[in-house]
Amino acid sequence: MKSDIEIARSIELTKIKQIAREYDIPVEEISNYGRYIAKVPETLIDEEKVKKSNLILVTAITPTKAGIGKTTVSIGLALGLNKIGKKAFCALREPSLGPCFGMKGGAAGGGYAQVLPMDKINLHFTGDFHAITSAHNMITALLDNYMYQNKDNGFAMKEVLWNRVLDVNDRGLRYIVTGLGGKTNGITRESGFDITPASEIMAILCLAKDEDDLRRRIENILLGFTIDNKPFTVKDLGVAGAITVLLKDALSPNLVQTTEHTPAFVHGGPFANIAHGCNSVLATKLAMTFGDYVVTEAGFGADLGAEKFYNIKCRKAGLQPKLTIIVATAQGLKMHGGVDVDKIKEPNMDGLKEGVKNLDKHIENLQSFGQTVVVAFNRYANDTDEELDFVRQHCEEMGVGFAINNAFMEGGDGAIELANLVVNTIENNPSQPLTFTYDETDSVEEKVTKIACELYGAKQVLFGPAARKKIQMIKDLGYTNFPVCIAKTQYSFSTDPKLYGVASGFNFAVRDIVINAGAEMLVVVAGEMMRMPGLPKEPQALHIDIVNGEIEGLS
Repeated sequence: MKSDIEIARSIELTKIKQIAREYDIPVEEISNYGRYIAKVPETLIDEEKVKKSNLILVTAITPTKAGIGKTTVSIGLALGLNKIGKKAFCALREPSLGPCFGMKGGAAGGGYAQVLPMDKINLHFTGDFHAITSAHNMITALLDNYMYQNKDNGFAMKEVLWNRVLDVNDRGLRYIVTGLGGKTNGITRESGFDITPASEIMAILCLAKDEDDLRRRIENILLGFTIDNKPFTVKDLGVAGAITVLLKDALSPNLVQTTEHTPAFVHGGPFANIAHGCNSVLATKLAMTFGDYVVTEAGFGADLGAEKFYNIKCRKAGLQPKLTIIVATAQGLKMHGGVDVDKIKEPNMDGLKEGVKNLDKHIENLQSFGQTVVVAFNRYANDTDEELDFVRQHCEEMGVGFAINNAFMEGGDGAIELANLVVNTIENNPSQPLTFTYDETDSVEEKVTKIACELYGAKQVLFGPAARKKIQMIKDLGYTNFPVCIAKTQYSFSTDPKLYGVASGFNFAVRDIVINAGAEMLVVVAGEMMRMPGLPKEPQALHIDIVNGEIEGLS
């Protein structure tokens, strides 16, 4: 089979204005970024149409090194829905350069279920990530300058909470010292870098409802505390207008197309292990304005992306998904069943039977939100009929819909079974109104404990000294009503990335809490989770190149 990028190059793209025209998006309103990408203004959102659209979330079992293929299922389902005559869009996140040149090599789907042009989407795209990076670091530079220029007037910061960001995996930048050298180089202080997807600006862009809300949220960003212990915000710095200007174009969602020329909005890119893991509210609502069915995804496993999709994004945006799809693979389930990663391609029914416990726990969690759940089984060439039949029967015994997804190999044709299951389930057994894990009025400790104990299976939550200090700070500032965003390993329900399957009875250790006053959420850092990833021993960058004028190595 051709590589992902070879498949992408083999498809003759349709001009983006033609895509827009076919799906009733006013072409006079969109702004082209070349022939095949466009910005669509958020002012086209129609809330009445949003209420009538069918929103479908795609999530997954706990991910493994074997991969799950959630984005491929999301795109494939949109293709399958259009194949059976439905007007369907997908709404996805933008890829980050960090994983693109690190572990993944790209994040635009795979095989014959991709969003295109995949090389541009995986690289600089429309510059949204660069705008977010620039806006975040502009705030940092302006803050440092304010401290430097006003130090002789008695102004000083007791504590700075605002880090820098960069869209590159670089462990050497996690903890740094700035302002070294002569006094004209600024004030010497400790600082550090997070990756751009963890930036509060990214979260703000993805949660803002319009330009005014974007500016309001930027003003509310908490930068730190002055020497007399008063909170200092971007509004105090007086630069919210300038930062909004930097983000003006980035606020509008990006319209692209799939391998079968169906429309896709690709906008925003927070990671689900260190941020809230969902594409922008604006992109989702634009897709729901013009599509009868909208497929969106939330990053990593359902314990991370899906939980945050419901408790943060849906709660704040008023969204009600009609259905949740959980993606599973035989290889992933076998790994959760204790099979070594180098043997998961071999038949192993005992490992599979043990591994479905991970799937069951995720389904139980999703149903606790009032969601109707169906399983999409991503088929690989070495999966046996016995393995497929077992998982299908297991799901049927649980009363959960099941369909095999072959979109990677067959495009929309390979997702027709899943598309029909989705439509029939929404028509006959749609999800109930969302039941959230916690109330906004719960304390920070209660919110974290409910997620950790009820969804993850923890015995208790242990708050470290830094976390307890932040909890008191949150109470003093009046931020206790914010939802919590857990930052933890994606490879386990616990904080131990090697504890596969279904962890239970463990202590859930909270190290720190990052206050995102502008995004209006509290990022709870658990275990050893880092908000700036490192590169693997063999980064994908070693395989990315230009050969005879063509990009190779992206996937």
